[in-house]
Order: sequence, then C-alpha cells, then structure tokens
Amino acid sequence: MDNNYMTTQKATLFVSVITSLLTTFTGSAITLSIPDISVEFSVSAVSIGWIVTIYTLVVAAFAVPFGRIADLTCRKKVLVIGLIVFTIGAVAAIFSDSMKFIMIARGMQAFGASMIFATNQAILISEFGESERGRVLGYSTAATYIGLSAGPVLGGIINNHFGWRAIFIVSALIAIVSLILALAKLPKRDSVLAKEHLDMAGLVLYSLTIIFVVYSLSEFTRNAYNLILFPIGIILGAMFLAREISTESPLVDVKIFMNSRKYTISNLMALTNYAATFAISYLLSIYLQVVQGYDSQTAGLMLIAAPFVQALVSPYAGNLSDKIQPFKLATRGMALCAVALFMFSFLSVNTNMFYVMATLVLSGIGFALFSSPNTNAVMSCVNKTQYSVASSMLSTMRSLGQSISMVIVTIVVSMNMGRMALADAGPALLSNTLRETFAVFTILCLLGVIMSNMRGKSRTDCDAAE
Repeated sequence: MDNNYMTTQKATLFVSVITSLLTTFTGSAITLSIPDISVEFSVSAVSIGWIVTIYTLVVAAFAVPFGRIADLTCRKKVLVIGLIVFTIGAVAAIFSDSMKFIMIARGMQAFGASMIFATNQAILISEFGESERGRVLGYSTAATYIGLSAGPVLGGIINNHFGWRAIFIVSALIAIVSLILALAKLPKRDSVLAKEHLDMAGLVLYSLTIIFVVYSLSEFTRNAYNLILFPIGIILGAMFLAREISTESPLVDVKIFMNSRKYTISNLMALTNYAATFAISYLLSIYLQVVQGYDSQTAGLMLIAAPFVQALVSPYAGNLSDKIQPFKLATRGMALCAVALFMFSFLSVNTNMFYVMATLVLSGIGFALFSSPNTNAVMSCVNKTQYSVASSMLSTMRSLGQSISMVIVTIVVSMNMGRMALADAGPALLSNTLRETFAVFTILCLLGVIMSNMRGKSRTDCDAAE
C-alpha cells in the first residue's frame, strides 16, 4: 500500500471524525444557551424550543434523501456542498438579530448537516477494507456520541465565558477546516448507480412522513390538536412503503428490511438506544444544578465523564467488532446502558457524587460497546452502493430517538409538575420526577436488549449471507 493511499485514508478518517463531531455538537451545544437567546430576542419558552427542534427535524427529514442522491451522483460532492451550506448557516447565526433570522440559520445548518450525515461514514468505510471497518467506525461513532454528550457541556462553558454566538464561531471554523481538507484530500469516486434515477415521489412522501411524525411527537404536549398530524404521517409512511416496494429505483430499498432481520433490528436498536439515553445529560444537568446546587460549569465538567470514557473505549469496541460478532457486542453494551439507567433511577437529594460519577462511567462504557459495533452490524448488511443510504438511515434513527426521548421527559415532567417552573419545584419533587423518568428509560432499554437478542447467534453479518 503506497504512502499516497495511506495519506488519503488518514485524511478520510479525520474528515469523518471531525464532521461527525461537528454536526452532533452543533445540534446539542446550543441547549444551555437557550435562556440567553430567549432574553435577547424576547421570545416565549414555547417559541425558543424550536431552535433545538428544527435542527433535529430537518436532519431527520432529509438525511436519507441526500444519502440516495450521494449514491446516485458523488458522495464527495454532496459532502462538500453540505459543509458549505453548514458553514453559511453558522455564519448567518453569528450575525442573527432576530428569532426569525436565527431559525432560518439553524434550518440551513441542519440542511447542510443532513448532507454530511448522509456521506461521512459512507465515504469512510469505502476507503477501508472490511477487516478495518469496525475500527474506523469506532472512531467516527465515538465522535458522534461525544458531540451529542459533550455538546451541552462545552456549549454551556463557551456560552458562560464568550456568549452564545461563540458556539457558532467555533462550528464555522471547524467546518471550514473540514471543507478545505475534504476538497484537497478526499478521493472523488463516480457512482456505480448512474443508470438509476431519483425517486422524487418517494422523496416527498418520506420527508413529509418524518416531518409530520416528529412534529406531532414534539408538540402534542403543548397542543393536543398536533396529535392529528401523527396518523397523517403514518398514512403517508404507508404510502411511501408501498411505493418503494413497487418502484425499480427506490429511495430506500425496503426489501433489505423485509429480507434481513438483523438489518431491521439493528436499526431499531439504534432508535431504541437514543430514545433511552439521549436525555441523560439533560436530566443530570437539572439534577446537578437545581437539586445539588452546583454551578453550570462544575456540573458540565462532571458530565464529561461519560463521553470521556466513551472516547477511550469506542475505538477498542469498534476493533473488537471486527473480530467477534458485532451483534453480541452491541447487546452487551445495551445491557450496560440499562444497568446505568437503573442506577440513575435511585437518585435522591442525598445521593453521593461518587455514585453519580461511577454511573456516568458505566454508561460511557455501555455507549461505546453499543454504538460502533451496532453501526458495523448495520453496514455489514448492505453492499457498497448502499452505504450512504444506510448511514443516513442510522442518522434518521438517531433523530427520531432523540425526539422520543424528549417526549418521554416532557410527559413525565408534565404529570409530576404541571406547568411549574424548575425554580419553583423543590429538590424532593424534582428528584422524584427524575427517578420516574429514568425508570421509564430503563424499561425501554431492557426491551432493546431483548430485541437485540432476536438478531440470532450466527457469526455471519447478514441474513442474506446465511
């Protein structure tokens, strides 16, 4: 293997890792800045929440369509355009002078992020052999989870010292570095699907399905009439499935889901894991600051424990998934996450901080053992021409899981606290609410473990290979 190829591989790995970190960090880092943005633009709590929601919604709606476009054209081009759009959105957010303007900027960022999600892992595994797939996915997946977990922590620190606009400055700078490296070093590979066409009807049906379902789940606690959108989204989803089964050039090859139990369950496992674990940082930030009385910076530094451990373990877990069955490794990781959630369900006003930190470390190990092996499991069930769509589908599972996680939090908090503000709730009430929420997440995670065991015990990656 020549030096130039090694240079290309290293550049590809770096771009994949940094873009995985960038997109998820940007999506979550703004969370702790919402109070400041709300005050600056004089908007209600209901309206300000859409700064976070619009990012998740746009990514979920367009990641898969852009994955298909990338497979039909050129993955590098889609990634580069995504980085350009993302950077423009970040710069626009820096100079936002109204709520409307920052919403447009965030939507633009998410639009670019959906192109990045659709291509970065697909480009990565295209440049490495099957024997190295788990290892390199370990790095990329670790960056994804670190961005999600550490985003609120680092975003809170940046906001505290430099203001919320500094978060977008950091995002823009990292995106520009990634763009320059992608243009200079990533190989341009032509599509092998040039004779196929883009299913525009399927694209519209898919995007509308995601928008209606995610919007209804995110907003129904504020207005019950939004629930009407949910069955409409389900009907559109059924129409999408019917079309994809019948068309010769589907947006998503749903036959993979129909023919491969392992591919289907692995995607559902990703959705379940995000649904059960995404809100951990959110809930613990409330517990540490409101119940235990720590300031935001101290609480943030404590929360770094989980992503730090995950960053150390994920590459090892990814490498291990190249040697043993990735499905089995992912199941064990999910089981550790369930144990950590169960431990969190015992939090109280008097809980020792060593207990909290130890549980965070355990959750970080669980995340690492689940994430990259499960990604490896998904990718092992598709061929090279489907890498972008498969990567995009995982991004969609993540976005849907995030929405479900926050919906669960909203429901439990509403049942216990009604419209009461956090500042008005006593430590005992907050602790009880958090315990109940973690109990629900524990049950959800255990269901995921049971589901994961249904994938079978064979060493082969995909049902079709059996």
